[in-house]
Amino acid sequence: MVKQEEEEDDIVCLDESFFINDNYQLTTFTVGSHVLLLYCLQSASTDFDLTGQLVWPGAMLLNDFLSKNDELLQGCSMIELGSGVGITGMLCSRFCRQILLTDHNDEVLKILRRNIQLNASAENPGFCAALEAEKLEWGNSDQITRILHRYPGGFDLILGADICFQQSSVPLLFDTVEQLLKNRGRGHCKFILAYVSRAKMMDLMVIAEATRHGMLINEVAGTRSVVGNLEGVIFEITLC
Repeated sequence: MVKQEEEEDDIVCLDESFFINDNYQLTTFTVGSHVLLLYCLQSASTDFDLTGQLVWPGAMLLNDFLSKNDELLQGCSMIELGSGVGITGMLCSRFCRQILLTDHNDEVLKILRRNIQLNASAENPGFCAALEAEKLEWGNSDQITRILHRYPGGFDLILGADICFQQSSVPLLFDTVEQLLKNRGRGHCKFILAYVSRAKMMDLMVIAEATRHGMLINEVAGTRSVVGNLEGVIFEITLC
């Protein structure tokens, strides 16, 4: 009886807020000729699931590519997977007619929506008015169906930056991309992925999953570069 009481006394209960760092700082990012202002963390939370609170190297790789190839964005509708704090969305808002930014984490969605409000101010007249944020868990058919019901015309472009670092999520990512691509049909939508290589196994898995889902995955010439101390590249992915 005494032993049981000791074991019960040893239980530690922590509120989930213990793991959340919301000490966001207003940060300026320069991408080509564009200056972007965002709230983000300067270092990661203790919760692995909150990686979206930071701006990761792959996001800068993607933004650099898009700023040099902004004709890809002109007048298009775009959905981003794993948007995090929304740095890519804020750049795309200068060019796209319609943007949906998505993330699976409710805490990340809070800061994402805060950044949308920040950039949608009267001082930013070039901002895309049709910019929204919504929850999307990869592979969740109900959420994908709901998004496609709200956007019946689908999307011209799917973007993802530095979102392949957990093996279990990669098949779900490509399940989601496949549904979005098929909604528009072959030749009418593409997935641009800024990929940062962290493990050979993941490199192979990304290519294998794209192939398994009936997609062509091509490296965009001239995009392979060092980001941080890692190698990054831009992939263009379409239906076969």
